[in-house]
Amino acid sequence: MPILYSVIARGTTVLTKFASCPGNFSEVTEQVIEKIPPENAKLTYSHGSYLFHYICEDRIIYMCITDDEFERSRAFLYLNEIKRRFVSTYGVRAQTAIAYSMNTEFSRILANEMVSVSYVTSPGLNFVLVKAMLAKMKNRVYEL
Repeated sequence: MPILYSVIARGTTVLTKFASCPGNFSEVTEQVIEKIPPENAKLTYSHGSYLFHYICEDRIIYMCITDDEFERSRAFLYLNEIKRRFVSTYGVRAQTAIAYSMNTEFSRILANEMVSVSYVTSPGLNFVLVKAMLAKMKNRVYEL
């Protein structure tokens, strides 16, 4: 199954979202987001047959919903990529943006990345994972 829903929020203020199928994702996500502490963290919550994966960094929450069979590593691959793209696009503006102010532009990126991570074949996924690991290593080399 694919990534079903994705949202980026600052606290309880939703900045952008996208759903790949109908459902009450907005309402459920609001309840989950209210419980996320503002500290930097990466976690997965389980509710019924759904998993809520999130990264909270600098008070910005990057979340996606999948079924319980979706690989956790793929969900976090997706979240790391949308986080990278969101930060490079908006930077500190996200800290003061009003609700849904990034939705028109960024929901398309959420949708494209959802498809990319949800439907990529295993060899393709391995390539993406290796590429991400190399990029992370490259950044570490430059940090020294």
